[in-house]
Amino acid sequence: MNTLTNKVALVTGGASGIGRATAILFAQEGAAIAIVDVNAEMGQSAVAEIESAGGKAIFIRCDVTRADDCRAAVEETASTFGGLHILFNNAGIIRRADVLGTTEDEWDRVMAVNVKSIFLMSKYAIPHMEKAGGGAIINTSSGWGLKGGGNAVSYCASKGAVTNMTRAMAIDHGPQKIRVNAVCPGDTDTPMLRNEAKQLGQAEDKFMAEAADRPLRRYAQPVEIAQAVLYLASDASSYVTGAALVVDGGGLA
Repeated sequence: MNTLTNKVALVTGGASGIGRATAILFAQEGAAIAIVDVNAEMGQSAVAEIESAGGKAIFIRCDVTRADDCRAAVEETASTFGGLHILFNNAGIIRRADVLGTTEDEWDRVMAVNVKSIFLMSKYAIPHMEKAGGGAIINTSSGWGLKGGGNAVSYCASKGAVTNMTRAMAIDHGPQKIRVNAVCPGDTDTPMLRNEAKQLGQAEDKFMAEAADRPLRRYAQPVEIAQAVLYLASDASSYVTGAALVVDGGGLA
């Protein structure tokens, strides 16, 4: 039996990158998947990929910074598949700038997508998980949620918030048999990472070579982060909650 048979999972930011890789892996492991994103074209292609392999998936267009959208996404997932057991709060953005180079609107947007979205999605998902007898929430933090980084002040602030928010949620919802953990990826080959080079005005090949400067001498592929998320979502981590799992090729070491 696959590790997520009879489970229902909602993945935010599921149209590309780590979210897409995780949605596909979850489906391979037997879960029914709701892919939640603002990118309908990429989201629908992810659904088609899952369905072509015999899996179950739907796409829900959702602005994760809006309460009504989040509530509707959770309700559609639960009504379509008969419940909700796993929430992967993965939607995220980055603005590469220091305090002086960050506008108020940019700060607010990063905090809304990276932090507020977790609050909103969890708020509406937790009652369904409690009804199901428990569940698992995984939040995407970052190595920069555990240490500082240059020219990314809003991102670092947001991911620090995600890490400690995860701990607080684990304390609050453990009695409901809901485990809450964070995954902290290092540099991973996603569209967001490659866009950072553009934001910083660097050549992409030079930027990616610097991203590989860590003990394993390479950056991650999205599926490698997805494997860690699968662990945190599955019964293999049944006694793990409130943890921040670093998956970064030794970067923080």
